[in-house]
Amino acid sequence: MMKKRLAIIFGGKSTEHKVSRTSATSVLKNINSEKYDISVLGITEDGVWYEYKGNYDMIESGDWEKDSVNLIPDGQNKIFKQEIDVAFPVMHGLYGEDGTIQGMLKLFGIPCVAPGVMSSAICMDKVYTKYILERFSIRQADYVVVNAHEYREGREPFISLIEKKLGYPAFVKPSNSGSSVGITKAHDRAELIEGLENALKYDRKILVEKAINAREIEVAVLGNDYPQAAVPGEIMPSKEFYDYEAKYIDPESRLLIPAAISGEKQEEIKNLAISIYKILDCAGMSRVDFLVDKDTEEVYLNEVNTIPGFTSISMYPKMWQASGKSYPELIDNLIELAVERNNS
Repeated sequence: MMKKRLAIIFGGKSTEHKVSRTSATSVLKNINSEKYDISVLGITEDGVWYEYKGNYDMIESGDWEKDSVNLIPDGQNKIFKQEIDVAFPVMHGLYGEDGTIQGMLKLFGIPCVAPGVMSSAICMDKVYTKYILERFSIRQADYVVVNAHEYREGREPFISLIEKKLGYPAFVKPSNSGSSVGITKAHDRAELIEGLENALKYDRKILVEKAINAREIEVAVLGNDYPQAAVPGEIMPSKEFYDYEAKYIDPESRLLIPAAISGEKQEEIKNLAISIYKILDCAGMSRVDFLVDKDTEEVYLNEVNTIPGFTSISMYPKMWQASGKSYPELIDNLIELAVERNNS
């Protein structure tokens, strides 16, 4: 049986470039290499493509770019010449999770792990995710959208609206960003203004949400037309909220699988995750994140990640491992789903 020609793509111009390198290294170390003819395509932070044939550990450290012996210029040739059968872009955030690379692969007829162009673009944009899911009565935190050009013309109306509609504390988020990059929690007007100015460094559209005193519950969803959900996990952040440092640096943050909620609540959240997955036309995989109010136990959607983290401590593979699916099996399933979706 011929091996599938698989391209693992990592890096890119996203603020999550480093996380992508770590995720890709983890995927490469867990994949069954006997099943695939693997090409490793790295994209620098300047957007330059290479094919990399060296030690996987150098990817995570960032030293792969210095490994001139194992770098082949213009790694895009593998795609342009259609020398691969399926691609797995292990890329988080902009230029990887937002539909751009999915669109490029679609142009060349190459199956791509994870959701397609439209679904990826919508899920990457927190504001448009809200707009669409409101139509289906999915409970979400109250919010205000701030556009950069209007805010620059006069910030007082936005500040007043946020204080009147949401109050404090409130979360300030770039609409298109992942791994909590650019997100702050404002407890007063000064922090709100500071948070808005910070978020505007990353996006021209800002989402301000009412803070909920909540537990953070995540669900890994896998599949195309008949998606399944893994056992939910719970984030126990080391800080006031699960920011970039708490996710990837601070060892005090903990992941609890399964989440410490009743079996009935677990099923409710799993079913809701699958419903959202279908509404947004996701395929292959996504991680659906929820907030569960500590007082009322009401469930709110937080966000949907179409290419969740695949690091050694990431929730998506860990939730599936807790559900009886090994990391190598998960990768096999994702590749099979990509081919299935492309042929349907």
